[in-house]
Order: sequence, then structure tokens, then C-alpha cells
Amino acid sequence: MKKNIEIIYEDEQVVLVNKPSGVLTIPDRFRPYDIFNLYHWLEEKYGKIYTVHRLDRETSGLLIFAKTEGAHKSLSQQFEKRSVSKIYKVLVDGKVIEEEGTIDKPIGKHPTLSGKMVITKNGKPSLTLYKVVDRFKNYTLLDADIKTGRTHQVRVHFRSVGYPLAIDEKYGRKDAFFLSDVKLRKYRLGKGQEERPLMSRSSLHAHRLEFDHPASGERMVFEAGLPKDFAAVLKQLGKWGR
Repeated sequence: MKKNIEIIYEDEQVVLVNKPSGVLTIPDRFRPYDIFNLYHWLEEKYGKIYTVHRLDRETSGLLIFAKTEGAHKSLSQQFEKRSVSKIYKVLVDGKVIEEEGTIDKPIGKHPTLSGKMVITKNGKPSLTLYKVVDRFKNYTLLDADIKTGRTHQVRVHFRSVGYPLAIDEKYGRKDAFFLSDVKLRKYRLGKGQEERPLMSRSSLHAHRLEFDHPASGERMVFEAGLPKDFAAVLKQLGKWGR
């Protein structure tokens, strides 16, 4: 797993990582040293490290960590003031009608299911802006601009407007994407063969991150290309899912 972690940028103040799907951002609270996580990996590499924001375990893409208290304070304030730009690539289930839109709904903890979030009037204000990037027969690829950083925000927001992620075990309709999902009758499997999924994690990728450098004040912009599994799904949708 370690060899798949890409350091996008680093200096004496910050380190930017392209997180693979399946990797925790911070230690599991019940088994803090049993499960591999980015925080401990970076701590071993650089010494003291500060968490600024997080990505869900199944979400891939850009994460920034601070190396100093000053950098941590600056970046945390930028996130709080919403001056950081976070753009996600999101593949959703269904045909999104509008070219762009806004989802402004408060998110809070589910009243009975631990680890799950819901739209609730007593939740925290949550804002997501989105634009259509590409359209397929039964799916839509979006750019989602996350103005707040609530737990499971993208997943909960798009489900709330009728477009759950194409792949999402917790909030969606299925937990994997197969070639047969788009080829339908044209799909043929050899005798004794078992179809393997093209992608078996949430169809969500933190694609772009923009922030002011905590020391120089320079506006920094970084992008991380789609991982192989996500790119493979889009390739097959482009070929068979129009």
C-alpha cells in the first residue's frame, strides 16, 4: 500500500499527498496502531505532523498536512473561512438535468445508525456546488465544489437530491461496478469464469485543491488524476454507456 502513496508536493511547511482508496487518513480510534494510516506513515517520515482535513477511507485524492503549528493554524483558518477550494470528481447514478446546481442542506448524525449521516434541520450548515462534466445513459460525471467539510457530505447531499453515488455501499444502490452493468446483453463471460468488478469503492475522487501557502501567501493549485479503477469505469461508460 505504501508504494501507491504519492507525495505531490512538500516543503518545510506542508506536505500534499495523493491518497489511494482504502487508506485511512488518521488512525482508527479502536485500533490506532493496527491499521495502516497516512498520519502515522507521514509521522514516521517527517516527525511531528498536523492533520488539516480528512478524506473517507474509500475516497481517493488530494490531502494536505501541516508540518508546523503555524502552518496548521493558517490552513485550518483557511478551511474555516472557506477560502480553500476543494473540487471532487463524482460519478452519480442517474441523469442530472441541470448543467450546474447548488445543494444547501444541513447534515447531522443519523439518530440510530452509528457512522451514518443524514439531512436534518438540526444538522450543521452544508453547501455543495456542482457542474456536469459528462453525461452517460444512466450516469453523470460531476465536478463538486465542497464549501463545507462535513462527514460524508458529497455522498449525503447527492443522495438527498435523488442522485446517489454510482458506487456507494453506505448511501448508494450498489457497492461495485461491473462491465456487465453497461454492456448488458452484449456482455459474455467464458464458461467457469466469474466477473470481477471494475471498481468496488465509492465513486468519489478529490481531484483539485487550492489554498494560500501558510508562509508565503502564494496561491497554490494542485490536481490529482483519476486512479485506474475510476478511469476504467469512465472509459467503459464512454464506450458502451452513451
